Amino acid sequence: MAETPGLPARRAALHMLDAVLRRGETLEQAEGAALRGVRAAPDRALAVAIASEALRWLVDFDALIDGATQRRLPDDAKPRAVLRLMLAQWLRLGTPPHAVIATALPLLGGGPRRLAHGVFSTLAKQGAALPKVPTLPEAARARWGEAAARIAAGLADPPPLDLALRDPGDATPLAVQLGGESLAPGHVRLPRGTPVEQLPGFADGGWWVQDLAASLPARLLGEGQGRHVLDLCAAPGGKTLQLAAAGWQVTALDVSKRRLDLLKDNLKRTGLKAGVVRADALTWEPRHRFDAILLDAPCTATGTARRHPDVLHRIGPRQIAEMAELQTALLARAAEWLKPGGVLVYATCSLEREEGEEQLGKVGLDLLPITAEELPAGLSPAPEGWVRTDPGMLPEAGGLDGFFIARLRA
Repeated sequence: MAETPGLPARRAALHMLDAVLRRGETLEQAEGAALRGVRAAPDRALAVAIASEALRWLVDFDALIDGATQRRLPDDAKPRAVLRLMLAQWLRLGTPPHAVIATALPLLGGGPRRLAHGVFSTLAKQGAALPKVPTLPEAARARWGEAAARIAAGLADPPPLDLALRDPGDATPLAVQLGGESLAPGHVRLPRGTPVEQLPGFADGGWWVQDLAASLPARLLGEGQGRHVLDLCAAPGGKTLQLAAAGWQVTALDVSKRRLDLLKDNLKRTGLKAGVVRADALTWEPRHRFDAILLDAPCTATGTARRHPDVLHRIGPRQIAEMAELQTALLARAAEWLKPGGVLVYATCSLEREEGEEQLGKVGLDLLPITAEELPAGLSPAPEGWVRTDPGMLPEAGGLDGFFIARLRA
């Protein structure tokens, strides 16, 4: 008997959801095994989109499900998981209810299938709707405090596509050509869904994909003028490319061979140069000190929830504490490798204070304040001189990732 068309994509989405919520995997980690039996690129993309939207709006989908059941389904019950996917398809991806039912119910059998069918049909007949802004998990709301409502508003939709340009002078003509906008020198923002490989300039390395917030740390080091900079935890290479394009002699260090291979591919495509070192920053010893160091440290990545909504549900106190400990150790190492008067930019794509503000008191370097003139319009440094962005900022332009950035001097 032939399998229902579209069922493999829904089965893959269910496996991804389970891997994130039950095993604590990242969505990216879960994709490999889940998508093994899904060959067509559109079906693979659909599976990821269904799982992503289920995670982005999970709290609100659960509220709808609970409102349509007499007895609350356990959080890990398979009918709840399938219903989350069904609601994501209907309310977020615009799939007609009859098509949702046809492609999702085969994931269940017997009583659970009848239950899911009944709950979904009830919600469809009622014309169920989502709020304008996704509801954050309670733990995330508590951690992010006053900023939580703004952050939630920034998570309602996946982000647009940001390009960082090898030649900043190309920004305006490329933005005009592609119907985008430039929010900073050397930056172009395009609508979501643009096929990257088909864009002008990709093949000849004129640009690379990099969120606007992710481009700020390297910008704050300015022009290199042939000076030496260390890009710690460099892969997959966006900041290395920025620094090389700005005239720095770059040493790019990372421990991951797979990610360094991506960095090398990006260097080859763009024609930019950097020395690439595979090593553990906690044990590596440089041959000389550096004029500048960029430490975009490993972190919980909660600031990337727009594109990776799994972080809303995977990250808690244990993960934050583990990452903060690693960041403290990396900062201490990096501080030893600066020349006198050298500059270190510390950054994390995290919304957690433990990975940002609280790190600064643990390193014996002076804060070199960031000014508003160094930032894109609409962003301002904190009074103390560091920068914190979050997904709710620049809403009229499409938002940006959450980052903490501080500039320090030896």
